[in-house]
Amino acid sequence: MAIEIGDKIPDILGTDQNGKEITASDFKGKKLALYFYPKDNTSGCTAEACSLRDGYEVLRDAGYEVVGVSKDSARSHQGFIARHNLPFRLIADTGTELQQRFGVWAEKSMYGRKYMGTLRTTFIINEDGVVERIIHPKEVKTNDHATQILNK
Repeated sequence: MAIEIGDKIPDILGTDQNGKEITASDFKGKKLALYFYPKDNTSGCTAEACSLRDGYEVLRDAGYEVVGVSKDSARSHQGFIARHNLPFRLIADTGTELQQRFGVWAEKSMYGRKYMGTLRTTFIINEDGVVERIIHPKEVKTNDHATQILNK
């Protein structure tokens, strides 16, 4: 069953680009913008990550921490972070377990071809680890995502 507004997120979220475990407990007392994206270094995903990078200090000042999730490897994430100077951690969800838990791993279609992939979605989680808001795939503005998170 997919995680919805009002649900508490699982404590173990996954492993970041450096092999360090990320847990919900790490963010106790802070708001968390947990954003799921399809692929490192693609145009939309780069625009989204750079928007979050550029707005990172404002997000932090507002009490948010940012963590990205995709099925890319830790090594791919390291390159993505270095190339775009990203100040936040990225979870390497190579087996898509976290994406499935959040309901963002789904069938997609491009040029009539169906395949499984990540639905670009952001979960806004409160200081107690409860989902307060979900920015769904058709709502995400990749070029202005930091502002979108701040403006409820």
